[in-house]
Amino acid sequence: MSNGRDTYRSVRDEREYGLYWYSGLWQIIRPILVGLTVLVLVIGIGMTVWNKLYGSFLAPVDPEDPAEYTFEISSGDSLNKVATNLESAGLIRSKTLFKYYCDFAGMSQKIQVGTYSMTKGMQMTEIADLLTTGDGNPLVRNVTMIPGETVEDFAARLVKNGVLENTDRLLEICRDGKAFQDYYYIKDVLVSGQPEKRKYVLEGYLAPNTYEVYASATEEEIIKKLLSQTETVFTEENQERAEALGLSMDQVLTLASMIEKEAKASDFTKVSAVFHNRLKEGMKLESDVTIHYITGVRKMALTDSDLTQDSPYNTYRVSGLPVGPICNPSAEAIRAALYPDESMINEKYLFFCAKEPESGELYFSKTLDQHKRAVEAYSGFWKQYDEKRGIQ
Repeated sequence: MSNGRDTYRSVRDEREYGLYWYSGLWQIIRPILVGLTVLVLVIGIGMTVWNKLYGSFLAPVDPEDPAEYTFEISSGDSLNKVATNLESAGLIRSKTLFKYYCDFAGMSQKIQVGTYSMTKGMQMTEIADLLTTGDGNPLVRNVTMIPGETVEDFAARLVKNGVLENTDRLLEICRDGKAFQDYYYIKDVLVSGQPEKRKYVLEGYLAPNTYEVYASATEEEIIKKLLSQTETVFTEENQERAEALGLSMDQVLTLASMIEKEAKASDFTKVSAVFHNRLKEGMKLESDVTIHYITGVRKMALTDSDLTQDSPYNTYRVSGLPVGPICNPSAEAIRAALYPDESMINEKYLFFCAKEPESGELYFSKTLDQHKRAVEAYSGFWKQYDEKRGIQ
């Protein structure tokens, strides 16, 4: 009898263990099956939504239409106009989505002028690629005015970069400035700034920066971009500070242009202090960079013939500031012209000269004797520098 009971217990235990094992396995499998079911439903819903979106916005307008359609982008067309025209021509389903895609993909500024052939079976992305990598010309391009560049430097680089065919027109309009007298500061120069004595009326007023212009932009349109930025750079604070110093905007830009050409940015305020001190003392500024502007040659060791140049820009001959700016200064140089180094102002530094030209470092002196000793110490480096560059 005991053996029977043992057998019964064994069968019962095995049955209970089997049920327990099955229950445990189900607890593991059940959430997986539920998760898979939910995933299938989500994928199904997602595919349904995607198919609807794709069919409504992204799919080719008519994959069965093999005909080729001509689409033209003209100079000056914006991305919004291009997208609208594509939708109107039945080549894309949604102008809004096309614009978003181009912006997201960084294509919005790369759409090119031209006449394109495309079909209604093309994907929206294919059309965007075609319009940005086709044979047309760019709708826009960047032009850069580098701090310290002259009008002539800027014009030459625009030609070199293929922006302009030649420099003639740009130099002409910068020389007389009359096309831009709607800008109050240019009008001031034309009225009271001795424009007839200036090399270029607009010199100093073309704010250094990088600008985006239409590929078809005229010389006048390019110049207006730069002139407009000058208003932003020469802030109200700058105007108030200039008035406090008894300086006009033109005088500040002239002083800033000399500072820009004389020194590295780290020495801007120091050079400014020397110039301010010399102006207060009634001394000639005797700035070599004004001679460079006259001759067009950057020479470290100036000769008597250089120093005696008959020009209203020659600060070895004229008292005070030259007749106008000698380059287009940066915002940093403008600020330095307005806020010279106070300690050097108070200590009355009146001279500076270059050390070894390659270093760009300057030596500052308070007295003429100190300055003469510095010139004697460094002039040999200046001559070597000129000889190395083939300048006599």
